[in-house]
Amino acid sequence: MKTVSLNLRAAVVSLLLFVCFVGAWQLGTSGPSVGGSSAGMTAEEIEYAKMMGKDPGAEKSSGFPPPIEVARASWAHLSDPFYDKGPNDKGIGIQLAHSLARVGLGFVLAMAVALPLGFAIGMSPLMQKAFNPFVQVLKPISPLAWMPLALYTLKDSDVSGIFVIFICSVWPMLINTAFGVASVKREWLNVASTLEVNPLRKAFQVILPAAAPTILTGMRISMGIAWLVIVAAEMLVGGTGVGYFVWNEWNNLSLTNVIFAVLLIGVVGMLLDLMFAQLQKAVTYVE
Repeated sequence: MKTVSLNLRAAVVSLLLFVCFVGAWQLGTSGPSVGGSSAGMTAEEIEYAKMMGKDPGAEKSSGFPPPIEVARASWAHLSDPFYDKGPNDKGIGIQLAHSLARVGLGFVLAMAVALPLGFAIGMSPLMQKAFNPFVQVLKPISPLAWMPLALYTLKDSDVSGIFVIFICSVWPMLINTAFGVASVKREWLNVASTLEVNPLRKAFQVILPAAAPTILTGMRISMGIAWLVIVAAEMLVGGTGVGYFVWNEWNNLSLTNVIFAVLLIGVVGMLLDLMFAQLQKAVTYVE
C-alpha cells in the first residue's frame, strides 16, 4: 500500500514538473513575431523558394519554436512514420529502425565476446592480471575515436557504425561479467566441488545464476552507452538513422524537427533502460 501511494505521489510530482517545464517553455518562446521571410526578396528569389517547397510569405517566430509547434511536428511524424520519398526524406520509423538495428547487432556481437571472455577472466586470477592492462588502456578511448579507423579499414559506413557500437558495448559487459563471476561465494563453489559437479554444469547452474544480476547491470550500462554513441556516429557517417535525421534537419534549419528527434531519442533510451531494468529485476535473488 505504501509503495502504491509513493508511486502515485511520484507520478503527480512528475506531471507537475512537466507542466511547469512546458509552461516555462511557452512563456520563453512567446515573443513577438517578425514579418514574412519574403521581405527584401526579389520576385525571382521568392519563386525559387516556392520551387524548393518553402513558403516565403509565411509568418515566422523570431526565436525558439514553442511547444505547440513541436507537438504539431511530432504528430505529423508519428502519424506517418514509415514513408519513403527518397534518400534524404524517410519517415522517422524507418530512421529509428535503422538505428535500433545497428545498436542491436553491435550489442549482440559485444555479448558474444564479452560474456565468455568475462567468465574466463573472472574464474582465473592469472587471466585477470594478464588482461587488466589491455582493458585499462582501451576502455577510456572514446568510441568515436575508432570511427576513422573503422571507415578506413572496413570501407562501409553501416559496418563502421556497428563496429563502434560493438567497441563501446564490450567494456562494461566484460568488466561486470568478470567482477560478477569473481564475486561468487566460495562456499557455493566448494559445495559444487564436493558434489563433483562437472565444470560446464557448475558454470551454468552455480556461477551464472549468482553472477546474473551483475552481468545484467553491465549489459544495461552498455545499452545506454550504445544508444548515446549511435546518434553521434550516424551524424558522422550519414545515410540513415536518428542521428542522421537530427543532423539533416539541422542543416535544413528545422529546429522543430530537431527537438522532436531529441525527445524521441530520450523516450527510446528510457524504454531500452526499462527493459534491461526488468530483466535485471527478474534475475535478482534474495539471499
